[in-house]
Amino acid sequence: MTGPILIFDSGVGGLSVAHALRCAYPEAAFCYACDNAWLPYGLRQDDELTARIVAVCLAAVGACQPSVLVVACNTASTLALEQLRAALTIPVVGTVPAIKPAAHLSTSRHIALLATSATLRRPYTQTLIDSFASDCCITRVAADGLVVEAERWLGGYPPSQMRLNAILTPLWQAARDTPPMDTVVLGCTHFPLMLPWLEALSPVALNWVDSGAAIARRVGQVSETFNLGHHDNRSFTTATAESLCAGLADYGFAPPELLHLKN
Repeated sequence: MTGPILIFDSGVGGLSVAHALRCAYPEAAFCYACDNAWLPYGLRQDDELTARIVAVCLAAVGACQPSVLVVACNTASTLALEQLRAALTIPVVGTVPAIKPAAHLSTSRHIALLATSATLRRPYTQTLIDSFASDCCITRVAADGLVVEAERWLGGYPPSQMRLNAILTPLWQAARDTPPMDTVVLGCTHFPLMLPWLEALSPVALNWVDSGAAIARRVGQVSETFNLGHHDNRSFTTATAESLCAGLADYGFAPPELLHLKN
């Protein structure tokens, strides 16, 4: 099937993945869909959230007729990939925390996993750690507030250094441990959007690792039919989102259209 690359996230975090994909495939057409009506996903029950993710993704696929769906959300990937692959005929690419590349980078063997509470408690996350970083000390840092800061920033409100430092205090403490933490897994697609602030606030130089490049490679492996030349890159939201227009435009997307879900 020939069509754009569709990127789905609960909010604006998937724009970090959109950036990685555009760097890898500059001639491709893109669609972006976010379920801002249900943000944040971490507060929802798994069963209802899984059904919601499938419903939103199916509506977005129907609206833009993509060649591949990228689920640019760790929570959605751990919950709904199996159901999405069963419901769709196009390839579906998920997102998982970049534990494996982080383990390769770390020399101190002390890694921090910066993620939402929902991602930190998923059994799949522990499986990744056991499989690829069993010899590492893992400091888990729940940073749900960083999602809020990213959403606020894309809505036109600069992040607060005081709020960021309060969220990231456990991370800075780990960097001073023995052995010191030297590598941070950005385990939510919102977090790479905040990287300039993270680097500026960090008391030491750290390796920051996200999943964007790996997702881009995987998209190229599963689909070769999306390279269509320049097109208008559409975006979709599940609730009115005038505040996101500027942020979406910064990442090359047209003003959002309201996505209509089937009852």
